[in-house]
Amino acid sequence: MKLIEPTPEYADQIAAYRRAFLEYGGSMDGCGPLRRYEDPMEWLAFVEAMKKPETTPEGLVPATQLIYVHEEDGKIAGMIQIRHYFNEYLEKYAGHIGYSVAPDERRRGHATAMLRLALPICRELGIEKALVCCLVENEASRRTILNNGGVYESTVYEPERDMRLERYWIDTRSAER
Repeated sequence: MKLIEPTPEYADQIAAYRRAFLEYGGSMDGCGPLRRYEDPMEWLAFVEAMKKPETTPEGLVPATQLIYVHEEDGKIAGMIQIRHYFNEYLEKYAGHIGYSVAPDERRRGHATAMLRLALPICRELGIEKALVCCLVENEASRRTILNNGGVYESTVYEPERDMRLERYWIDTRSAER
């Protein structure tokens, strides 16, 4: 397994990942607006624009988008997004990192591995402590965060989506690449 930036070579796998979530009905955290893009190339253009402040769409912050793939066949097992800094919403409810694992790839440790691999990248981006949030009822995500050294800070209520979120901080300074 490897964590890499998505490229056009993965367009079919990106489309399959999106399709799996649309069929399953789950949340596509850590994918940016992939749900809205039928054409993977349009999503890849969005991902590219998010890399730099000068090309990031208004209201958003620069972000690094990564995919977690099986090396033998290129199948995407998960996606993770690292937001380089906060806007008001991210600071309160979403944090630096969002991630998801394909429905048929769950319960194999992929989320824990993806987050572990993303922490040194956070450090390289100047994020010494990464905020990672999860829904109160998402036990799997909570375990992923705790397995990566997450320290619970608080639980907050996000009124627009009627969600209760737990906030955890992870020190990236000891993360190894």
